[in-house]
Amino acid sequence: MTTTNLQIEINSLPMNLRREVADFVEFLKTKNKNKPKLKSREFGYAKGKIKLDDDFDEPLEMFTDYV
Repeated sequence: MTTTNLQIEINSLPMNLRREVADFVEFLKTKNKNKPKLKSREFGYAKGKIKLDDDFDEPLEMFTDYV
């Protein structure tokens, strides 16, 4: 829905419903402000937490027929 269509729909509502729409818009604004912002990721944060076997890059035995 475009902004123009939305405005036309809102303008076609009775005044009491327009106030409800305005209240809902304010609610959405405050709800959006209260969301915590994501912290920027720190480079190397997970360093040392993941271990790979020494033979990680070696072909798997089950695929020897295909390699």
